[in-house]
Amino acid sequence: MELFSRADRADDASLVAGFALGDEQAAVAFVRRFQDAVYGLALSVTRDPALAEDVSQEVFVRAWRAAGSYDARRASALTWLLTITRNAAIDAVRARRPVPVLAETLERLLDVSLQSESPERLALVSLESDRAVRRLRALPVEQARAVVLAVLGGCTAQEVGRHEDIPLGTAKTRIRTGLRRLREASKEESRDDTPPR
Repeated sequence: MELFSRADRADDASLVAGFALGDEQAAVAFVRRFQDAVYGLALSVTRDPALAEDVSQEVFVRAWRAAGSYDARRASALTWLLTITRNAAIDAVRARRPVPVLAETLERLLDVSLQSESPERLALVSLESDRAVRRLRALPVEQARAVVLAVLGGCTAQEVGRHEDIPLGTAKTRIRTGLRRLREASKEESRDDTPPR
């Protein structure tokens, strides 16, 4: 009996394809190859070994369901799987959060994130975080608030809607549009920073 199958020697994209088709050897090899990375990221997000194990199992179930739509041109198998892991771990942490974040804590977070720049603060932040804050401040204030609450505050769209006293659909739109604009601004800056050849 072979300890490792031919699937263990397959490249990552082939393993995902076999996984999508329900090939048992490909599935075993896929899990074996990526289980440490998945568990490590789940543990770093959840900070709870038992929860990280549950998240890891959920990740491989989600990956199996989504394997048919995996596109190697968009991301490596590891990047794709770690994105699923991060989302599953955040979902698990949010589900276990016993009480919602206090309104005054969220307001403090908004104030700190969106306050005007001071010389002391600029001395402490790196160039990249300074750029990120500038991009955030360039957004319409309602989108910036929704992004800060969702990304930094860890709020769900429903919690953002409740905090901002807006409908759920409006909260989702503000978060989605704000994040899209931040990505676009980041890409623009990257293009501007590229030295001419």
